[in-house]
Amino acid sequence: MAVLTVENLKHIYSIGTPFENVGIHDVSLTIGQGERICLLGHTGSGKSTFVQHLNALLQPSSGSVLLDGENINKNKITRRDVKRRVGLVFQYPEYQLFEETVYADIAFGPKNMKLGKEEIDERVHEAARFAGVDDSLLPCSPLELSGGQKRRIAIAGVIAMRPEILILDEPTAGLDPAGSRQIFENIRSYRENSGATVIVVSHSMEDAARFFDRLIVFDHGTVCMDGSPEEVFSRADKLTEIGLNVPKATELARALYRRGVLPDAAVYTHEQLLRAVLQAGGEAAC
Repeated sequence: MAVLTVENLKHIYSIGTPFENVGIHDVSLTIGQGERICLLGHTGSGKSTFVQHLNALLQPSSGSVLLDGENINKNKITRRDVKRRVGLVFQYPEYQLFEETVYADIAFGPKNMKLGKEEIDERVHEAARFAGVDDSLLPCSPLELSGGQKRRIAIAGVIAMRPEILILDEPTAGLDPAGSRQIFENIRSYRENSGATVIVVSHSMEDAARFFDRLIVFDHGTVCMDGSPEEVFSRADKLTEIGLNVPKATELARALYRRGVLPDAAVYTHEQLLRAVLQAGGEAAC
């Protein structure tokens, strides 16, 4: 069942000035309840512009975004309400943190929802746990913490509002591989426990293959591919043409396939590659 419907969406920056620029144009798609979606594309392809329309942070130049069939830009009330249902974590979390303590930052959204003190406290601790924020950090100033910790706090602040749709723009940018994996495991845990729809903007093909069911590829402001990881990564030539690549595991699998080592190049994660190599080795031994 579609929870978000995007119809012929177009956004033009700086209309009527010498700096006028089309961010996205003619984007139409539907997003179902509980989907795990990764948005891919080179820098400037329109990914961030697109997701900022999904919770009315940006308003379309033309076209519409529907949440459960209602235009989210219908009026001020619908634009306010969508921000409670569609949570957006920006790429740079330091711009999203401003309270004196980590606790107060995570509690900011629930307080604005006029929830009771006990409910707010429950949500703060629950969100902190999901995002991997240790209780010992709650009294600290968020501005004194590391980039990875800030990222988790920003995610916790959005999760505390219990959004039906969680959107994260480059949530692992600048993190080491271990930190990136932990962030994605936390996101997956939240999705499994809440049933929320999760949309992530990423440049990592490995993460896209490992954690998501559907990949949407942007190029010059439009959607050029939309499908499962298998469907998208099977079009390696097209990805290369628009300045992207395939996961490293897929590159190696294709090389092994050309050498006759593997019977199939349809491999997208390191785990799949290991299984394929072990299976091929076992069959060769037989």
